[in-house]
Amino acid sequence: MALYLPIAEMSLNIFLLIGIGAIVGFLSGMFGVGGG
Repeated sequence: MALYLPIAEMSLNIFLLIGIGAIVGFLSGMFGVGGG
């Protein structure tokens, strides 16, 4: 991760979006709300 220090903010934003999407997708799939 040290290589991404110059763009830490952009990387954090990308990881945050991916993390939120993954959590929402996982919860939706687990509770059967995602429709598949």
